[in-house]
Amino acid sequence: MSFSITEENYIKAIFHLQQEDGTVSTNDLSAVLQTKPASVTDMLKKLKTKKLLSYERYKGVRLSAEGRRLALGIVRKHRLWEYFLFNTLQFGWDEVHEIAEELEHVTSKKLVEKLDAFLGYPRFDPHGDPIPDSHGKMTVRQQLNLIDLPVNKMAEVSGVGSQSSELLELLKHRNISMGTKLEVKRRFSFDHSLEIRIKGQQPFIISQQLAQALFVKLV
Repeated sequence: MSFSITEENYIKAIFHLQQEDGTVSTNDLSAVLQTKPASVTDMLKKLKTKKLLSYERYKGVRLSAEGRRLALGIVRKHRLWEYFLFNTLQFGWDEVHEIAEELEHVTSKKLVEKLDAFLGYPRFDPHGDPIPDSHGKMTVRQQLNLIDLPVNKMAEVSGVGSQSSELLELLKHRNISMGTKLEVKRRFSFDHSLEIRIKGQQPFIISQQLAQALFVKLV
């Protein structure tokens, strides 16, 4: 069965929202997809008919096993294309997400498998998110939030909590990217900001909000 780009975008949005809350509300979907609630309701009924989700009015939405399989396939394509754009074509960290949003709807399974093999079967995309394999399985990375990193422990940036262009622009300005080695030098209780030091640079202060958006692994 083939699906439209709009249907795939709905399934992917439900998948991501479901990771956080378990059951997804119509209002959550409406906000994420920037679509009127009435239009969301119509599409959910359509996707329920295709057996991609369970949906009851006022009770929320959950993907079926088939819906989850479809979502993982879309996420797999998206993250493989991000990896290709970043590592092979040298696109910026903050540029790849938008382009991958278009490329994730490619339907050729052979192309996706050849892309995966060409890239050497990567397990994580440029933002540190796990790439599902051809069976939908993802590697879990042992990492912690920068806000929880003990003082004077060297760590390496392994993921970001958001792919918003504003966050990635700030990280670029601060010379922080995947693999950047850093340590927390001091915590300030007044506003929970952190003084951090990137290896080979002078210490500087970042906000609590930025620290909470970064994930690291000890080195």
